[in-house]
Order: sequence, then structure tokens, then C-alpha cells
Amino acid sequence: MSEKGGDREPLLVGGEEGRKRWWKKVLDLEEAKNQVLFSVPMIVTNVSYYCITLVSVMFAGHLGELELAGSTLANSWATVTGLALMTGLSGALETLCGQGFGAKLYRMLGIYLQSSIITSLFFSVIVSVLWLFSEPILILLHQEPEIAKMAGLYLRYLIPGLFAYGFLQCILRFLQTQSVVVPLVICSLVPFVIHVGITYVIVHHTALGFKGAALAAAISLWISFLMLALYVNYSKRFKHTWEGLSMEAFQYVLPNMKLAIPSAFMVCLEYWAFELLVLLAGLMPNSENSTSLIAICVNTEAVTFMFTYGFSAAVSTRVSNELGAGHVDLAKNAVAVTLKLSIILAAVIVLSLAFGHNIWASSFSNSPTIIKEFASMTPLLAVSMLLDSAQGVLSGVSRGCGWQHLAAWTNLTAFYVIGMPIAILLAFKLSLYEKGLWIGLSCGLFCQACTLLLITLRTNWSKLEMSTSDKRDHVLV
Repeated sequence: MSEKGGDREPLLVGGEEGRKRWWKKVLDLEEAKNQVLFSVPMIVTNVSYYCITLVSVMFAGHLGELELAGSTLANSWATVTGLALMTGLSGALETLCGQGFGAKLYRMLGIYLQSSIITSLFFSVIVSVLWLFSEPILILLHQEPEIAKMAGLYLRYLIPGLFAYGFLQCILRFLQTQSVVVPLVICSLVPFVIHVGITYVIVHHTALGFKGAALAAAISLWISFLMLALYVNYSKRFKHTWEGLSMEAFQYVLPNMKLAIPSAFMVCLEYWAFELLVLLAGLMPNSENSTSLIAICVNTEAVTFMFTYGFSAAVSTRVSNELGAGHVDLAKNAVAVTLKLSIILAAVIVLSLAFGHNIWASSFSNSPTIIKEFASMTPLLAVSMLLDSAQGVLSGVSRGCGWQHLAAWTNLTAFYVIGMPIAILLAFKLSLYEKGLWIGLSCGLFCQACTLLLITLRTNWSKLEMSTSDKRDHVLV
């Protein structure tokens, strides 16, 4: 028998109560339930936005092989140079709005949102200039001139969508940090459904054709942003967190950039590492098969990460809210629960891939060689998925705590100092080719996950708790 709070408590507890306590030690079911209910809408929202640009590529691809190559290249270039950047920049709000909401500094959330939109606008202008000159840049990168020309044309008509996507990511984080997720599902699924009809009409029933596919994506992204903006502006739910436009937002642009720029590097460095693998595959002896195989692996990893993203958003919100409220123990508990959930999810996906890898590969290619080689890559892919799932959650913790600069340096070192050199050595010097590339990437993911885990474990969490004076002065970071 043991003493606790003056009451005597049995050391061994049997029956239903014993099972509940055992589960409590393994996984906090209440916390897990809340995170799953938060994560699922975020996953649906992320997939919907991903599919908007994907559907445009599919419609363009049905116009001919050149159009398919051009739109695919354009979509990849847009993601690497623009869309990933906008996603990263909005990560500052996960810290600012998340901690602000937890600290009950509700008015500041609207100010932070506006400062983030100003930041997004500034970088969108820069990226749009880059997109205008994409054709000569892609030719310099040794892309086929005809394909580069089509990609450049596609990107010009996608430019309006870049601005919408940037604004959309900001307002998405604003809502996410307040745990308002169901409207995100509605305002992403409805535009996606509309997008299919808009794209069909513009591509097949107007003179725009190929250009119309990109324009349709831009229109649908603007529809989604306007739906969310109107919801925030007119809903009584945000009467405390959104008080309208304010010039005060300009005072927080530079503080916002101090978090937004490292956050953008944090996201982009990882995106670029995966794209670099595809480029390296093109330098191999059997480049056509190698490129196709690595592209399938990259797409498989990307689809898997969409599910992890939901948990990443959940832990970012939970950690930032609890730190803002001064509940350090609850923040630490949220991290532990989300890590366990992400590993369980990754294990389920890995098992599905283990038994269905041939079916999955055949959805990308009819080549027996590609399908056979993908089967041999599956064990390596399973390892990278488990690591990517863990680092995705730990990256969410970094955003929630305001550690974007640490995560950016971690990604730079893990992928470009460790991962890529190993990949090149194994692939080209030791002739492991595609397997060598993926082993190198997995080494980078392993170093990234271990470093972020070490940072999380060694952090003095009590120092992250906001003091009373911080709350009063509205200084969150």
C-alpha cells in the first residue's frame, strides 16, 4: 500500500480500473481523442488544396504530351519556389497566434494576421517576378526548351493564385490556432468541387485551353480565401480576435519576419531535398527509369506526409496554446501523445504499403520493371516514412515553441551536410543508384528527427512559459 494525499492507494489495481490506468501510461486517451478530432479536418483541408493544383495539371495533361510535361514541370517549380515558401512564411502565426490565444491576448491575433498577410504579399511580389522569367531559368537548368516554354506560360497564369495561396495560408493558421477547423474543411472542399467544373469549362469551352488550367486553379484559390475571409469578418465567433483592419499591423511586420523567414527556410529546405533527388536520378545511366522510380517514391512520401501534417498542426496548436496559457506540463503531454499517434499512423501506412506496393506502383506506371524496382525500394521507403512522421510532429513542436531558427539550421545540416553527400556517394561512387539516393535521404531524415527530438527533450520548458509581464506587454516571442 502507498500513501498519496493522505489516502491509502493499492499498488496493484485490477479489472477495468487497472486497464484504464495502464492505457493512461501508454497513451492519454482524452488528449489523443482531441488531437484526432483536430487532425482529421486539417488533413482533409490540406488534401483539398493539394488536389486543386493537381486537378489543373490533370486537365492540362489530357491536352497532349507536351502540355502534360509542361504543366507537371510548372507545378513542381511552383511548389518549390512559391507554394512551399508561402506555407513556411505562415508558420510564424503558429507561434504568435497560438501563444497569443493561450495567453488570452485575443485582439493581437487579428494584428498578427494582418502583419503576416503583409509579409506574404511582399514575398509573393518577388516570387511572381521569378515566375514571369521561369522559361529562361528552366532552360538554364537544362530543361527541354519546348517544355520550359509551356511551363513558363502555365506559371504566368498561375501568378494570381500565388497571392491567394499566401493569404489563404495566413488565415488558415489564424483559424487553426483557435482550434476552428470545421470551417476549413468546408472552405476547402467546396472550392475543390467547384474547381473541377471551372477547369472543365475554361479548358474545353474557352479559347484559353492550356492556359485556362492554371487560371482555374488561381480562381479556385481566391474563392477559398474569400470564403474564409468573409467567415472571419462576419462571424461573431471572432469578435474578440478580429476587430478589423489596423495600421498597428505594420509595427509587427519585422517581428513577424523574424519568425516567418526561418520558418520558410525550415519548410523549403526539406522540399528542395526531395526535388534534388529527382534531379540526381536524371543523371544516372538508365535515367528514364531512375527518374520515374524516385518520382514515385517522392510522391508516395508526400501523400503520406499529408496525414502526418494533421498531427503536426495539432501539436503546434496544442503546444503554443498551452505555453501561452502557462501550462507547461500540458504542452509536454501533448507532444508525447502526438508522437505516439504519428508513429501508430505511420506503422499502419507502412503495413498497407508492404502488402499493396504493387497496386500502388501500378497506379503510376504500367512498366513491370518499375513495379518490380519499387517493390525492392519499399523497405527503404518504410524507414523514411517512419522517420518523416516523427520529424513532422517535432517540426510542429518547433513552430509552436518559436524554434523555427533551430529547425531551419537542423534541416540545412541534416539534408545538405549529411544526407545529400551520403546519397551522392552511395548512388554514384558505390553504384547503388536509386537505393543509394534514398538511403542518403533517410540518413538526413534520421539526423533531422534525432536533432529535433534532442532539442525537445533537453529544453527547459519552464523558460518557455510566458511571464505575467510578457502577457501584459503583448510580447510573445
